[in-house]
Amino acid sequence: MIGLPDTITACLFDLDGVLTGTAVLHREAWKRTFDEYLRGRDGDGFQEFTDADYATYVDGRPRADGVREFLRSRGIDLPEGTPDDAVDAPTVNGIGNLKNELVLKIIDERGVNPYPGSVRYLEEAQRAGLRIAVVTSSANGEKVLDAADLSRFVEARVDGIVIRRDHLKGKPAPDSFLAGAKAIGVDPKQAAVFEDAQSGVQAGKAGGFGYVVGVNREDQADALRAHGADVVVDDLAELLEGK
Repeated sequence: MIGLPDTITACLFDLDGVLTGTAVLHREAWKRTFDEYLRGRDGDGFQEFTDADYATYVDGRPRADGVREFLRSRGIDLPEGTPDDAVDAPTVNGIGNLKNELVLKIIDERGVNPYPGSVRYLEEAQRAGLRIAVVTSSANGEKVLDAADLSRFVEARVDGIVIRRDHLKGKPAPDSFLAGAKAIGVDPKQAAVFEDAQSGVQAGKAGGFGYVVGVNREDQADALRAHGADVVVDDLAELLEGK
């Protein structure tokens, strides 16, 4: 009744863009961060950070990986720096820290709204007895879940803090999803991954998970299928046919 194969006993949800509308806030913070950096660096040769750049190089990846991948696409190689770098430091971590400062400010100003269809799906999954975990590259997972009143559904959370602490490879590597499955005691073949990012869908496929649901929030259904989604929906409520 929840649109998954009978062999599935657990759900691993990405957060931003799957359960909450915060992916839009992250994209805005990334654009402001990268445009400011590129404008200062390139002057009249400035080329803005685009939605395509976000989808290809940043979406779903840990913060430092996103900085590194996008800058590499522009032929820019910066020193890594350290996680404590100031937001004006010309390093991968400095740029990432500026982005995080901006997104936290945006979240505080606008709040966090869960998708109604996602809340309904969480309720049904919980009622059906499925195990539930959240796997997100964001270091702000706990803050967003609490603000959206979704923590009540979640048995385990693997977020950017855990990824860094445990030295996990970020999406598109499957490490964070595998850690999520381990945290709730299920075999990956028994778990479904829910992702809106191409890198996240790719991670679910690479991890050998039993089912990968692509959530099409950005008109990229074909790309989600190409990266390994078993099914693509515009909203999780679409999986609840007959309810």
